[in-house]
Amino acid sequence: MTDSLTRRTLLRYGAYGAGAAALAGTAASWDRLTGADIPGRDDGSLVVATLGPAYGPEAVRTLTEGFKEVHPDIKLRINAVQAVDWSDFFAKILTQIAAGTAPDLVYVATEGVQLFAQRLGVPLDDWVKRDAGELREYFSDVHPSLVESMMYEGSLYQLPVEFNAADMYLNNQVLKRAGADFPAADWTRDDFTGLLRDMKKSSGSQFTPYFWTNRLWGGVVPWLFANDTNLLSESKAPGGGWLWDSFYPAAARQGRGGGFRWTTPQATDARVEEAYDYLASLIQEGLCTRPEGGNGQNLIGVFSTGRVGVTPAGGFWAGGLHLAGMKADGFDVQYFPRWRTQRMQYGAAGYALLRTSKRQEEAWEFIKYAARKDTLTRLFETNQTTPARRSMLTADRYRETGPNHWQVFYDTLDKFPNTGPIPAPPQVAEVEQVLLKHTGTALASRRSVAPALRRMQSDLEKAMERDV
Repeated sequence: MTDSLTRRTLLRYGAYGAGAAALAGTAASWDRLTGADIPGRDDGSLVVATLGPAYGPEAVRTLTEGFKEVHPDIKLRINAVQAVDWSDFFAKILTQIAAGTAPDLVYVATEGVQLFAQRLGVPLDDWVKRDAGELREYFSDVHPSLVESMMYEGSLYQLPVEFNAADMYLNNQVLKRAGADFPAADWTRDDFTGLLRDMKKSSGSQFTPYFWTNRLWGGVVPWLFANDTNLLSESKAPGGGWLWDSFYPAAARQGRGGGFRWTTPQATDARVEEAYDYLASLIQEGLCTRPEGGNGQNLIGVFSTGRVGVTPAGGFWAGGLHLAGMKADGFDVQYFPRWRTQRMQYGAAGYALLRTSKRQEEAWEFIKYAARKDTLTRLFETNQTTPARRSMLTADRYRETGPNHWQVFYDTLDKFPNTGPIPAPPQVAEVEQVLLKHTGTALASRRSVAPALRRMQSDLEKAMERDV
């Protein structure tokens, strides 16, 4: 049980940055995939595809049994697809669609939201308007930024059920060893650097003060946000007023639009180069290692045993560290440090309805059920993620697992309303591959930064010109 849950939690560590290359193939093959189902494959069930390791047998049982109580007339099948990461998961979904066994709903993280919306998904606008009275409680409990991240060109495509922001986890044992205090909420980049130096001085040669993985979520992007920049220029699509005016008060809907747009690459922007140079300086000083690829599966072990002092992670790590045997008081969490700004980044997830579905009304009933508080409370018992519903984050929820400053998870949104999603345009698969490739090269040395970013810029421009 513990091993299984730990693995699921570790996989969730990569859920918002593990890659989405298969999505490009799904979209490119759309014309071929929208034919009629193969006869005999349909048993009358509403089929929901989820990432298997993140949704194990207990989660599947929770969803199916609970949904049956509310909708005994709808036959539900949860297809927990066993996959290594999101890229592998979407590749398997593509295979199902090609075989004429497409699910009705697919669990999609931020990386896939816009691509699914553009080529595969159904907007939820009409249902949301129709059932506004029923949904009012949901929207009042969910931060508008999460909802906006599930919009595309003015329409809503998913109801967010979970998210994870890249906050900073600190090992309390390492803090104590360094004689350092827990950092203040408004700590700066310079405070962060000073803390890493204190940790290094007080630890042995096998110790790494700061560890991070090379990926879209939680990699270099949080530092770009902190330095008031982004990999791609960011703006808001027009529209969305139908939702904001209906469900959010004036203060909460101010500045909201019809979804995020990420367009012109800006890898050679001075602030992007400044962020990379800062990370290269940390590596040069021995305060962190060159970032590894992958989803950080080895990180819980090295962090829990005090071989790493600080790392960016989301609310999912509270459950992961607890299941790995770390005491609630062994670690804590703080906001990402401030630089030019203290804007932070997150990834979210929810259910996308496929255009091929013949059960769209039934699918909508499942989407609403999956976003209910009682459903999410049962589903996220082990703190394997951060619930999208604000009211679920309570002292009682984190009493056993920690951390002490659990409020940070949702306050990353509430106290920093400009915190936004990782840049994930429809071309996200190629954008991510370019980012990972050139980030590794850029951080070989401080001299490598500028030429690597120039190559990154060129490759990003080619990626963004391609029609997905």
